[in-house]
Amino acid sequence: MSATTSGALGGPRILIVDDDDQLGALLIEYFARFNLAARVVVEPETGLKAIEAEAPDLVILDVMLPGMDGFEVCRRIRERSGVPIIMLTARGELTDRVVGLELGADDYLPKPFEPRELVARVQAVLRRRGRADEDERIRVGPLEVGLSTRHVRLGGETLTLTTAEFELLVLLLKNRPRVLGRDRILDLTRGLDWESYDRSVDVLVSRLRQKLGDDPRRPRFIRTVRGAGYCFVGRDDD
Repeated sequence: MSATTSGALGGPRILIVDDDDQLGALLIEYFARFNLAARVVVEPETGLKAIEAEAPDLVILDVMLPGMDGFEVCRRIRERSGVPIIMLTARGELTDRVVGLELGADDYLPKPFEPRELVARVQAVLRRRGRADEDERIRVGPLEVGLSTRHVRLGGETLTLTTAEFELLVLLLKNRPRVLGRDRILDLTRGLDWESYDRSVDVLVSRLRQKLGDDPRRPRFIRTVRGAGYCFVGRDDD
């Protein structure tokens, strides 16, 4: 079962996985005002299939879903795709937000929310996804990052990063070997979206390290500077 797709042709394609029919219909209509082509699916398995078949530009994922909760859906998405994910939940506990981000979500919005705020968050995530210098690449040893194509390869193997993970990696690379504090990273990557809780940067760094296969005790790429923040330590001749 799915609601009708909005009539916003040519705009970013948004897949909403939520079993609230009334909310889904409202968001489809509201998103169309901002040239966002939204489609709603109710069943988690249907949503996973739609992501593979349709390759949407962004996924809005409710935590409370029938048969499979949004955390599990998020985990499965991240096994196969780096599509940006914004999670919705009626539960606003800090632990839920941390779990969502640890599983690879790019942003998190508790219910109830104003549709305009959700649109603003969608637009912000899409801007971050599309913000890159044409034909610029950064190579550090076995690591290659394409800013226009947003590809990341390590030793010839392609890595799947979320929007936030990619932005953090580029930020650290462009500022190496400078140490960036958590507040500065928040300002430059997530802005106001992440200021509501302190663990966001640490969660993001942990996720990025895992994908880079980096050991924080013997860092090859990202070093923690106690009391100061993080810096990129890889060298061009690694």
